[in-house]
Amino acid sequence: MFRHIEGLIPTPEVMTHVLSTGFEVMESNNPNGSPKIRGYNIINGKLSLAADGNTFVSTNPAILSDEIGEFPLSTKKDVHDALAAARDAFSNWASTPAPTRGQVIGNMGRLLMDHKDELVRLQAREIGKTLKECGGEVQEAIDTCLFFQSEGRRLYGQTVNSELPDKELFTYRRPLGVCGIINACNFPSAVPFWKMIPAIMCGNTCVWKSPQDSPLLSFALARLMHEAGLPNGVINLIHGKGSGAGQHLVDAVDLGMVDKISFTGSTAVGKMIGEVCGRNLVSASLELGGKNPLVIMPSANLENAVEGAYWAGFGTSGQRCTSLGNLIIHEDIYDDFIELFMAKVKSTKIGNSMHYDGVLYGSMLSEKYGEDFLKAIEMCERSGATKIWGNGRITKENKPENFMGDASEGVFMWPHVFVDVTEDMECFHEEIFGPAVTIVKARDFEHGLHLANASPYGLSSAIYTNDRLEAYRYKTGIKAGMTGINNSTTGAEAHLPFGGVKGSGNGTRESGIWVIEAYSYWHAVNDELSGKLQLAQMDVHEVEIEEAEADYGSLA
Repeated sequence: MFRHIEGLIPTPEVMTHVLSTGFEVMESNNPNGSPKIRGYNIINGKLSLAADGNTFVSTNPAILSDEIGEFPLSTKKDVHDALAAARDAFSNWASTPAPTRGQVIGNMGRLLMDHKDELVRLQAREIGKTLKECGGEVQEAIDTCLFFQSEGRRLYGQTVNSELPDKELFTYRRPLGVCGIINACNFPSAVPFWKMIPAIMCGNTCVWKSPQDSPLLSFALARLMHEAGLPNGVINLIHGKGSGAGQHLVDAVDLGMVDKISFTGSTAVGKMIGEVCGRNLVSASLELGGKNPLVIMPSANLENAVEGAYWAGFGTSGQRCTSLGNLIIHEDIYDDFIELFMAKVKSTKIGNSMHYDGVLYGSMLSEKYGEDFLKAIEMCERSGATKIWGNGRITKENKPENFMGDASEGVFMWPHVFVDVTEDMECFHEEIFGPAVTIVKARDFEHGLHLANASPYGLSSAIYTNDRLEAYRYKTGIKAGMTGINNSTTGAEAHLPFGGVKGSGNGTRESGIWVIEAYSYWHAVNDELSGKLQLAQMDVHEVEIEEAEADYGSLA
């Protein structure tokens, strides 16, 4: 996938088109022999550096000495240049027939299939997720492309009968304009495709701010998009920090340069973005944090429930917005469940999946995520919760029995379990982004449902029960965007809506046909054919009720 190139470094005077060159390999001393890549912004189809020349380095969180690439630390000028390119490209792209836009998207899906193995290994190297999980994520990006390819032929409006003669009424879906795309690094291939594929299918153009911890994967994906036949300027990629390039992109809403922001990340940042968009009457899609409850009832199959809770809590090192937060266990089965659950936790295999088979989870996404997780663990202890498993960061001297590899190479964490958690504790309400589960005891179903609704979040939720009435009462009583019945809190399919309520989002949805609402507006057209002015509600012919002599009572 990578090859060394010479003499093609973009300059302000001469910028190289993204498809006219391969990937530029830099000098490096990586311990695994993998390449270090010089990455670029992609603006109007051209490779470019930051306006001031500043860069940052992406490193492998499982092997910190492995430098993956060097990327532009984008300035306000770079962001504005990208927005201008998107604005210039909008008219032509919006007027491109929707089935043609769908064909380009279909090409993206086929290119992802062709390069799936390379992309999976690149993603695992860049963010530390297991190869299995990365494979599932790239497949989700593929599924999204294939789904929306066909939606290009189903971007339906409606014909509506008028209440007046010789008049036709129509509705059409219209694109919003320039969309700012900001996604987190924990799902660096699936989530940007969730956002950008429906956006461009509807006729919008995009400026994509890549996650700071997965810039090389973003760069590779943006190149594949252009290989698929995407015109210059339709998707523009900028790298940098959230506090830098990301903030410049949000600030551009106040300047009238952005017509839509789609953001995945923390609730605090989401609220800030919502405020900026709100005062400018600009649409915002906000997919935010979660403290996702999973309730276990006495009728549940305990072995199945243990598997679901274990995966939800510790898959992806607990670094999903849908990861299990509060595990709520009915008191009648509490002890039995804890015994089974802790046996699974203590057997957890942890390590770099690129070197070892069978690991449940790998490293944290970066050193920063590791530091934040350790602070969250301290918060649980301050809250008064009882830690029954876990010991912070894994080191050579401090590692669980089933850790595989050299702990000093990367950022790995123990799985953590806290019990005796109550509703009044801070750790009950706060999201913990990492491998930790807080366990709460419920007296009965009503108490369990209350606890499930008691956090400020409402993203995902789940219940394990074989009582059909309990399942019904849970799915109708829970305040969440998604619910699993006898299933975990995690998992998404490309044709189902994804998103939350309360502190987890503003009601918009990713994926499926529902996301189209987030990237288009309804345009009503009133076509008068009569050659005269006809006034709705006023010139309408009224049909009078006629009175007739009949005794309807006699019919009974």
